[in-house]
Amino acid sequence: MHEKTLTELADGLAAGEFSSRELIESLLSRIERLDGELNSFITVTGDQALAAATEADALRARGEAGPLAGLPIALKDIFCTRGVRTSCGSKMLDNFIAPYDATVVEKLSQAGLISLGKTNMDEFAMGSSNESSFYGPVKNPWDLNAVPGGSSGGSAAAVAAGLAPAALGTDTGGSIRQPAAFCGITGLKPTYGRVSRYGIIAYASSLDQAGPMAYTAEDCALLMNVIAGHDARDSTSVPRPVPDYRAELNAPLEGLKIGLPKEYFGDGLDSGVENAVREAIKVYESLGATIHEVSLPHTHLAIPAYYVIAPAEASSNLSRFDGVRFGHRCENPSDLIDLYKRSRAEGFGDEVKRRILMGTHTLSEGFFDAYYKKAQQVRRLIRQDFLDAFENVDVLMGPAAPTAAFDLGAQKDPVSMYLQDIYTIAINLAGIPGISAPVGLVDGRPTDGRPTDGRPTDGRPTGLQILGPHFSEARLLNVAHQYQQATTWHRQRPAFAKETR
Repeated sequence: MHEKTLTELADGLAAGEFSSRELIESLLSRIERLDGELNSFITVTGDQALAAATEADALRARGEAGPLAGLPIALKDIFCTRGVRTSCGSKMLDNFIAPYDATVVEKLSQAGLISLGKTNMDEFAMGSSNESSFYGPVKNPWDLNAVPGGSSGGSAAAVAAGLAPAALGTDTGGSIRQPAAFCGITGLKPTYGRVSRYGIIAYASSLDQAGPMAYTAEDCALLMNVIAGHDARDSTSVPRPVPDYRAELNAPLEGLKIGLPKEYFGDGLDSGVENAVREAIKVYESLGATIHEVSLPHTHLAIPAYYVIAPAEASSNLSRFDGVRFGHRCENPSDLIDLYKRSRAEGFGDEVKRRILMGTHTLSEGFFDAYYKKAQQVRRLIRQDFLDAFENVDVLMGPAAPTAAFDLGAQKDPVSMYLQDIYTIAINLAGIPGISAPVGLVDGRPTDGRPTDGRPTDGRPTGLQILGPHFSEARLLNVAHQYQQATTWHRQRPAFAKETR
């Protein structure tokens, strides 16, 4: 059962091929046997999941179950979940038990989905490798020497390893799309405001967005139908009707205009990744799409702008963690200032401290206009680049990351790590949606995914990033789904996922 997609599992439950209890027991058993090597979960909620599965089976027996009732999912440990530790991958919140559910958690529960637990992540979502977690790094199931990407690396690794058929992540600068690419799964970052941020522990409030991670675009559409929509408790939530994201999945791509930003195919892009992406684009041409070169001239400014804006917002958001109300508190403080200093020094890791210091500096008197205000002006130029491009093409395509997954410990320089997000950060600054879908294996056989000769598909996964105008998630899911109907990369599983011990 662990290699089935979420859609296939829903069909199996509806047909009575297995019960929700059997499904949940099977996955919990896999987590117990295998996650010691991966470290993809921080907290496993086995008892709650089994109780919920029993209830779902009872509802189904009475004919009262919804179509998603009894399906399993994993949650990045950034979503507040009532009665469950919500740590954000940090010592600061290691003892925090959330008193309420995030809106997306509430919606999933109402639809009958069952949480298996909370997945590991870079501390406070700050990182691109999942190595900054207080609970230790997550390993990539395709190669245990490699990172799974970050910050939603635990969610990506759990899905890729067959420990959960789907998961929720958050994306501030690529934290759904990059780990999806590194782990060979599909991940969607929705338009800013499309999915409620209420109950998500904030990193950068103008950039954070929750989204689904699963094997296929169809599965992501299934989850978007649950989590998307306006939420009065979130002032950034957009009051806009929610379409049926599955309705247009099978629409033909004849006449689709694909833009290839020339800035995404220059220096720094691994040749294996580029080959895989270009082979995927050939598949789109065979499906009736036309290819057009476009330019996003301010792309080179995205990383410096992001690393002014995001740390500035983080500095403000993380100021609440002071050892007074909740979270880590130092022992025997001599006075209030000592309490603040030692609680924060002990509770935060190095990367979080680095970004707090960066953000506090850029917001300080004498530097606000020179750095923060200027970065916001650049952000507007980046957004306009995308709006101009979408005047002439329907979607943009390019790599999700410049390389496949790198080795654990390989990126020792923080700036080198930041450059891993070169293709993803601008999308968050502009607020547009993006999806990453698997298109090949680097160091293996980058092809269009059509298995013709039986050669092994070894290597590390890479992903194609597809971008669209604001609120075009249905179109992006359709474009990714049609590629997945023509190829089999989304069906590839790492050897680790086939482990039966």
